Amino acid sequence: MRIDGSWLALLCVSAIAACDSSSRASSTTASSGAATESSTTPIAASNNAAPARNTAAELSLCPHDGKWALCSVERRLKQSGFVVKRVEGEAPRRAGFTVTPAVYMLGASRLEVFIYPDSASLARDVARIDTVAVRPAGSPNSWGDIPPVLIRSANLAAVILSQSQRQTERVMLALTAGPPQPGSPR
Repeated sequence: MRIDGSWLALLCVSAIAACDSSSRASSTTASSGAATESSTTPIAASNNAAPARNTAAELSLCPHDGKWALCSVERRLKQSGFVVKRVEGEAPRRAGFTVTPAVYMLGASRLEVFIYPDSASLARDVARIDTVAVRPAGSPNSWGDIPPVLIRSANLAAVILSQSQRQTERVMLALTAGPPQPGSPR
């Protein structure tokens, strides 16, 4: 698994600052109060990284009910080492899918995620499409030049458009491992 360098640096700074503040906190001299205050500054600065704190807060609210939600998809992809960027704006309607996708960029690859209310709804849509071309039979290709790859898991369908077979396989492994189950750690 690839770990983003900024997360590794944040982890190291936090660990060093925590060790430094705990060793200084054990000292009962008057200077330990000032030392503790200065040792907490790096922690406060590193914890002010809004995307990390907001993402963690949002992900902690993510349901663990055996079904996919967008927050659990994002969490799984990030845990798998991807830099996940949600594409803003209106997502395209795709022929054969009754739900509108959430669109993400994973580097140069595009991932469209369709979350259904249940696996039966997904199965009805998938039964009406050519799963290799990822479109209803006879309909025009709306995916562009890169061949689409369909991924299914529980109530999720995802289509990855990538020129990297390795990245496609990594996304498939991350999503086909299944949604968060009841009782699993958050």
